[in-house]
Amino acid sequence: MKLLPQIQVEGGAEWLARTATQCLIDEARLSPKPGLVDSRGNGAHHDLTLALMERSAHSLTPTFQALALQSWLRPADIALRQTVGRLGRVGEQAMMAATGGVNTHRGAIWALGLLVSAVAMLGGEANAPVIAATAATLAKLPDDAAPKVFSKGLRATHRYRVPGAREEAQQGFPHILQHALPQLRLSRRNGGSESHARIDALMAIMTSLTDTCVLSRAGMEGLETMQRGARAVLSAGGSATLEGQLALGILDRQMLTLNASPGGAADLLAATLFLDRIGTPYFKH
Repeated sequence: MKLLPQIQVEGGAEWLARTATQCLIDEARLSPKPGLVDSRGNGAHHDLTLALMERSAHSLTPTFQALALQSWLRPADIALRQTVGRLGRVGEQAMMAATGGVNTHRGAIWALGLLVSAVAMLGGEANAPVIAATAATLAKLPDDAAPKVFSKGLRATHRYRVPGAREEAQQGFPHILQHALPQLRLSRRNGGSESHARIDALMAIMTSLTDTCVLSRAGMEGLETMQRGARAVLSAGGSATLEGQLALGILDRQMLTLNASPGGAADLLAATLFLDRIGTPYFKH
């Protein structure tokens, strides 16, 4: 792969950062999303709003840009893994400062941060499977400086003995490659609007993801309700059909009743949108 002039590297890093940020905003605005913050309201959250989610997304642009610059054409090794971890923690501090201490995008920093780094490691041009595999290689490496405290998500993975965000990345984001991206593109081909295609992609993730945000809030009952409801939406033909919209409405009411919010699925949807857009690389514009 030819080396690019520094000005092109910096331009590529800026483009990756803007793209990642916009994907977070697009995910937040997408409606209707069961139990999640969207353009209708706060979902199952009392401390989140759409404006707060958008402010959080913008606060992460410098982090994504720094990740891209530091990762450019570098191999996956422990030194890079530790750099990525350090920058991710700096990004988390910036997010918390922007939101007044509310965790809006911690999971997204992990998923999108790895994918931004992976694209940069590949010089800005690669397809989704190669990017995901590169991110997985990085995610499997140790970061000795990582905090030893357990997050809510990690506690849920241990309590219920299920895979979480860490395992999803280490396995190469199977819910994106095997479920969300195929469904996104299928719904587009079937004539659905972009919003319907994105909702269907979210449903595809929710059909089988062990979403630790839901587990933390509503236990196995909440997780099974989420998975069963998402399958019902897709079985009805997706969110573009009347039957699918009715099933989506039922799932939304169930998630609100259970006070359950599929934040892990939302993070993966933002990452799905990112990988979908990377299909038209910056350097081919």
